[in-house]
Amino acid sequence: MSSLRIVTWNINSVRLRLPLLTGLIEALRPDVLCLQETKCPDELFPHEGLSALGFEHRAARGMKGYNGVAILSRVPFRVRGDDPDWCARGDCRHIGVDLDVPGGLELHDFYVPAGGDIPDRETNAKFAHKLDFIAEATAWNRARGPVKRSVLVGDLNVAPLEQDVWSHKQLLDVVSHTPVEVAALNGWQQAGGWYDALRHFVPPTEKLYTWWSYRARDWEASNRGRRLDHVWVSQDLAGQLRSFEVHKPARSWIQTSDHVPVMVEVSL
Repeated sequence: MSSLRIVTWNINSVRLRLPLLTGLIEALRPDVLCLQETKCPDELFPHEGLSALGFEHRAARGMKGYNGVAILSRVPFRVRGDDPDWCARGDCRHIGVDLDVPGGLELHDFYVPAGGDIPDRETNAKFAHKLDFIAEATAWNRARGPVKRSVLVGDLNVAPLEQDVWSHKQLLDVVSHTPVEVAALNGWQQAGGWYDALRHFVPPTEKLYTWWSYRARDWEASNRGRRLDHVWVSQDLAGQLRSFEVHKPARSWIQTSDHVPVMVEVSL
C-alpha cells in the first residue's frame, strides 16, 4: 500500500443511510471511512452490511438517537483505549485508532457539539458544552505535544475562515462562525501542530463548503454553505498529501445527509 484514502462523513444515521455508502465507495474508493452522528447504539450497529461493503475492521461508539462515531477500515487497526471521555458525558463523540500501515498512523474521528442557536455560554448550555469540549481537546493536544504521523477528521461544527461560509459578515453572530468559536478551533489546531489538509488543496481565498442546510428550498441554487467538516494532518504528513475531494453530488442523493463526504489521500 503506497497511499491511504481516508473519507469523513457526518452520515446523520448509519442505519437509515447505509444504502448510500455504496455510491460513496464507488465515487471515493476509501480505505478508511470515518462516520459521525451515527445515531445507533453499539448493539444495533450494522456490522454485517458494512462487512459486505469490504470494511472488515470496524469500531463504533454510539447511543440511541444521538451523536455516535465509527471508523470502518480495509486495513487492521487497534482501538486506542486511553483517550478522554470529553466533558465526562460519555456521549460518544470521539474514537481513536492506530492503523496498521507502513510506519503506523494514528487516526482520530471527532463529532464536536453543534452548540445550539444562541452564541452565549451563559444562556445556552449547548454553546457552553461546545466551548468546553474544544477547550478540553485543546488541553489534551497541548499535553501530548506536537502530533506525528497522525490524522484528525470529523464534523468539528466550526467554519473558521471567511471563505468557509457563504457570508462572513452575515454569519459572524451565527453559531459555527462566531469569533469565539473560531478562536477556540484555531487554538486546538495550533496546540497539536495540525495542518489543514483541505486548505492545502484549496487556497483560503476560495470558497469551500461541506454542509448545506436542509432548510434551503434549493440548496444548490442558493449555495449558502459552510465548511464544518475537516481533515487535519500532522506536519510530517503535510508534504505527503496527494489528493482530495469534497463530494458535492452526495448532497443531492435521496434521503441524504446535510453534510457531504470529504476524502483526503496521503502517501505512506
